[in-house]
Amino acid sequence: MAQAAPAPAVGFLYPGHSAEDDYPRLERILTEAGARVRLPLVHTDIGEDAHRVDALLEMGSAARLAAKVAEVKEHGIAAVVWACTSASFVFGPEGARQQVRELADTAGLPASSTSFAFANAVRDLGVERVSVAATYPEDVAELFTGFLKAAGAEVVAMRGSGIITAAEVGTWGEEEVLALARGGDHPDAQAVLLPDTALHTAAYLPALEEALGKPVLTANQVTAREGLRLLDLEVRCPALGTLFTRPAA
Repeated sequence: MAQAAPAPAVGFLYPGHSAEDDYPRLERILTEAGARVRLPLVHTDIGEDAHRVDALLEMGSAARLAAKVAEVKEHGIAAVVWACTSASFVFGPEGARQQVRELADTAGLPASSTSFAFANAVRDLGVERVSVAATYPEDVAELFTGFLKAAGAEVVAMRGSGIITAAEVGTWGEEEVLALARGGDHPDAQAVLLPDTALHTAAYLPALEEALGKPVLTANQVTAREGLRLLDLEVRCPALGTLFTRPAA
């Protein structure tokens, strides 16, 4: 009997160690929804763990990403995503595009990053006004709002939390994540964005949207959806929030 071909895979380059266990959780939830997909993850060397512009520019450097491309390709992937928001948008819109182009060239595969995943998710939701509930210090969070505005979104409110390290963010549980989302919400916002892949959110999406009464976009959620987009896979999965009930544009 012929052996079944492995499920299609998108690989994720993930900075350091904090909320990487969201990815097997996301894969499991997607599988339960009927998807046939793999989400293998490889850790990059981040240098200094700091939500600070100079540290983030080094964290997202072409050399650090390229150093792990061969390893993630060993999983038989058809696309790759830089699973980091801050160390992509910190380069600005054009710098972030160049980062993705270099990653695609190195891998010889379609590529994207979490920052573009957010921009695409906002577009796919069909919303115009969003608020940002960030773990980052205010100056870094402002760079994310600038990235969103360049992508065509209106940011009606932004709140930074002043957390410096991804390691600290990774310790937050459901109570802290709900408080973050509520604190960053705004009556005029049609969706709330939580931009940090160091933040565990995969298990909390239904609770977040129920608490706020509107779509919530989180970094690991949109990153997984971006990977599916690169694979041309459409998966309906309400357990992962409103985003996974809408077709990709």
